[in-house]
Amino acid sequence: MTSPTEAAAFPSLARIEDLVREHGISHVSVASADVLEDTRSVLHRRKELGLHDGMQFTYRNPDRSTDPRRAVPDARSVIVAARPYLTDSEPTRPVTGVHARVGRYAWVDHYEPLRVGLRIAAAEIQAAGYRAAVFADDNSLVDRAIAQRAGLGWFGKNANLLLPGAGSFFTLGSIVTSAPYEPNEAPVSDGCGTCVRCIDGCPTGAIVAPGVIDGARCLSWILQKPGPIPIEFREAVHDRIYGCDDCQDVCPISVRLGPRNTVDLDVDGPAVQAFVDAIELLDSTDETIEARHGRWWIAGREMRWLRRNALVVIGNTADPSDREARAVLDRYRADDDPILVEHAVWAFARLDERATPTS
Repeated sequence: MTSPTEAAAFPSLARIEDLVREHGISHVSVASADVLEDTRSVLHRRKELGLHDGMQFTYRNPDRSTDPRRAVPDARSVIVAARPYLTDSEPTRPVTGVHARVGRYAWVDHYEPLRVGLRIAAAEIQAAGYRAAVFADDNSLVDRAIAQRAGLGWFGKNANLLLPGAGSFFTLGSIVTSAPYEPNEAPVSDGCGTCVRCIDGCPTGAIVAPGVIDGARCLSWILQKPGPIPIEFREAVHDRIYGCDDCQDVCPISVRLGPRNTVDLDVDGPAVQAFVDAIELLDSTDETIEARHGRWWIAGREMRWLRRNALVVIGNTADPSDREARAVLDRYRADDDPILVEHAVWAFARLDERATPTS
């Protein structure tokens, strides 16, 4: 690696935008590589309050994840990119069987094309003699905070980054580089105003204050983390097996303006996992489940947590007279795994409860 004084002219931001546009990346901006001091304080404070609920990721080491120079020691700037994952059409829900719903961001691997585009751009920066490292969905950098600094958007009350005229259905990634790109120092004003639809629309009340999420109540985290699903949240899980979009689905900015930035995706094609057959999953081996869903973050790579989720979905949504569903639950009530036994027992009782007419 040559020194900056020996380096060739690095590619312009316009050149970077051209390179990544071919990979569906619609927004690009630049932030300084200075420490994200405010975000660091927030992460430490929320950990002290227990709002992270054991979640690691950027909470694991806030001093690292808020300092781009921990990733690239001589970093001078951070190129931040956003790629939409909203689609123009919705997948067709299967009409038979017990199908569990998957969060929109996990239908396919939306991060891979983002990484590919950023790596191509980073390679040109490196060819000019500068350091450049790509980070996306990585605990090395708080992606939403650096994107806000770069002026891509503002933090909504649901703690997601909202892009003006586009909303929050975006994956975010960065190139941390020693090249001295000019940072965008024009922050985006809060566009939420008095709207509280995301707060009111959260099925578990996880948004405890504007921009503050209690991880212990957030269904996206509850469905990922190990251990039993708290009884008080099992009905709220409803038909979800992985992820929750509710706070985004009710956001006027994301829903009304979002279609201006969409990704081309065959939503009913075989590559899209918008729904999972819960009974089939419970009848499958761990190896089969991992082959189908292994790109999802599953605690400890233990497929038991997806099985746990599927059992709750069956209890909440299966026809109480469905003999196949009851047979699966009956089998899991005798399983060797006490976590799965607990959830199967609950799901069986839930079917009985739903089968009884209310007065």
